[in-house]
This record gives sequence, structure tokens and C-alpha cells, in this order.
Amino acid sequence: MIGSLEAEVLLALRRLKKAPARVVREELDEKGERLAYTTVATVLTRLFEKGFVRRTREPCRGGERFVYQPVDFEHKYLVNVLKGVVSLFGPSGVVHLNEELAKLDPSEERELRRRLRL
Repeated sequence: MIGSLEAEVLLALRRLKKAPARVVREELDEKGERLAYTTVATVLTRLFEKGFVRRTREPCRGGERFVYQPVDFEHKYLVNVLKGVVSLFGPSGVVHLNEELAKLDPSEERELRRRLRL
């Protein structure tokens, strides 16, 4: 799916909501992750190609730049995981999943429901 560096860049972009590569690099730098601008730009391009971020062009000094925005992939991913459990394990998998969900802390359950939009 995505590597650890891609995950770090994606988390930084999610905190920012929308940003060019330079601003994402600055955000990572503030969190102690020192990366070259070209590295961040390359990772953002890969995330775009994988469908994890959107990008638009905007004018800037000397030309144009891409501005990146994260895609809401969590909901789709979690729903696919749940469908996979049902198709792979059938009713017993659903029973086991329900048992595990019952063990969640109430705040974890609320967060999961929020992410699944339930």
C-alpha cells in the first residue's frame, strides 16, 4: 500500500489540509523529519499516482506549482476491509469481528463509527 515515508508525508498533508510541496516539507521539518524538497515533491507525486492525494496547479512566482490535498480514503478502505472479512470468513468471521469490536474503548468505538460514517 504505502511506505513509512509516504505515510509521514500524507499525515503532514492531512494536518495542513491543502498545501504545496514546500509547505509540506516545512511541516515535516517542524516535526523533526528533515527531508529535501525534492524528496517531498517525489513522495507527493507518488501519492497522487496511487490516488491518496489530489493536486491542482496554481500560479506562483516564476511559473506554476502543484497544490496537494488528501483524499478521504479511510472510509473506502475500512469498508473494503469489513467486506473482506465477511467474504473470507462468513458468519463466523462476523461473530469474531463483533466480539473484538465489543472490546473497544468507547472513544475508540466512536472514532471507528466516525470513520465509517455510521
